[in-house]
Amino acid sequence: MSDRKFVVFDVETPNGNNDRMSAIGVCIVENGKVTGEFNTLINPQTYFAYNNIVLTGITPKMVEKAPTFPEVWKALSQVFESGVLVAHNASFDMGVLAKCLAAYRILWKSEAEYACTVRMSRACFPDSPNHKLNTMCEQLNIDLVHHHAGSDSIACGKILIECLEKGVNLKRYVKKYNMDRFRQ
Repeated sequence: MSDRKFVVFDVETPNGNNDRMSAIGVCIVENGKVTGEFNTLINPQTYFAYNNIVLTGITPKMVEKAPTFPEVWKALSQVFESGVLVAHNASFDMGVLAKCLAAYRILWKSEAEYACTVRMSRACFPDSPNHKLNTMCEQLNIDLVHHHAGSDSIACGKILIECLEKGVNLKRYVKKYNMDRFRQ
């Protein structure tokens, strides 16, 4: 079991540009246990696409009085710096985070360590019919309200714990994400 701290997160977006968030969920995993969680709606200050509303259930009305990303980031930046970032299909969530930081011209670090539980679960559960979040949760008996950022982040954290318990080699899965790639 790893003694590293993991900041497991999931984002929802208002449209296909994927450069703003309408919700974020964060789950902290330490010593093989969920030790903290946080989730909030975010006012993305942009338009919502119909398909995203259908997928997430988040409407413009629901986020009218929600904090903006810069307000949420003030509270989360230290948390995100405190461990390895983890997400299910991490390239999506890491990309949204990097694009959102760039859209708001928020300077953060140039590279961030991250890992993907899709990749880990492929190695740990090769017989699964697929490695989508809902499939893995069903297989591992993890509660899930899919496309709810808080629930998705906790579910991802529990998948991470399952992979750690199976002895996944973290050195193989922890990568560096170029956070500056979308900055202009």
